[in-house]
Amino acid sequence: MVRFVLTRIASAIPTLILVSVAVFVMMRFIPGDPATLMLGDLAQPGQVEAMRHQMGLDQPVVVQYLIWIGNVLSGDFGRSIGSGQEVLPLILDRFAVSSIIVFLAVLVASAIAVPAGMLAAWKQDSLRDIAVVATSTILLSIPSFWLGLMLMLIFGLYLGWLPIVGYVPFSRDFAQAALYVILPVVTLVLVESGPIARMARASTIEVARLEYITHARAKGLSESAVMWRHAFKNAFAPTWTLIGLVLGSLLSSIVVIETVFTIPGLGRLLVDAIYARDYPVVQGTMLFVAFIYVAVNLLVDLVYPLLDPRVTA
Repeated sequence: MVRFVLTRIASAIPTLILVSVAVFVMMRFIPGDPATLMLGDLAQPGQVEAMRHQMGLDQPVVVQYLIWIGNVLSGDFGRSIGSGQEVLPLILDRFAVSSIIVFLAVLVASAIAVPAGMLAAWKQDSLRDIAVVATSTILLSIPSFWLGLMLMLIFGLYLGWLPIVGYVPFSRDFAQAALYVILPVVTLVLVESGPIARMARASTIEVARLEYITHARAKGLSESAVMWRHAFKNAFAPTWTLIGLVLGSLLSSIVVIETVFTIPGLGRLLVDAIYARDYPVVQGTMLFVAFIYVAVNLLVDLVYPLLDPRVTA
């Protein structure tokens, strides 16, 4: 098991290195000079050159990358051009907002979609199965921004049950904060329940055809005992992989939901930084998102052998 863990960690390191290089190179293609942005258009050429020297922008690109990645490894992501704040604490503060919404959404979606998909597959081609497949297909076809706007329109404007935009920290007012995250969480739950239910259904159908399931039935076990005691673990393993991918994907692409509901999360931070040409924030956020995505997938790989005995570590 130790060798398996070390192998997975070692395979993740080149990915992060390539991502850091890609992020650094892409930032160099964004129009605008960071030094000019910091000083303003009225700055004198001498002031701009002095600022470029202070920021290390007069160094060769390779040297700039090595300095930047060295600072990142020591926990220094630089300072925001716009606000002057340190980038890493700013990212972590916004990530705390995004992670609450994403983890709640994935947890609820999994709790609903996994049993629904498995129950549908256990009675394949039944009315229940057809209903789950049809609902999953519809949910897969709906854009998240459109669904969010419809929920805002119905529950926020027409019914007036829930606030439609904004965010209140849970540390300030738990009850009020819960009201503000209901619509974003429900939007993500509906969007992600479709693929999770379909994966759970497909995995269960595959497992239900295996010999040990037939043997368990021949021993006289009830259908519920066969399903939950014998089929669930093996059927859930592939679904767990998809849940991990969904979790990592949402953490890196929640920008749409945060924009629709004006939530001050990580995605909104990235969008605002791109518009403001705040290069340290953009670089730091993109690298942090890539790290989270790789870390989540690494965790999924490490847990998978525990869920599926057919996979050896």
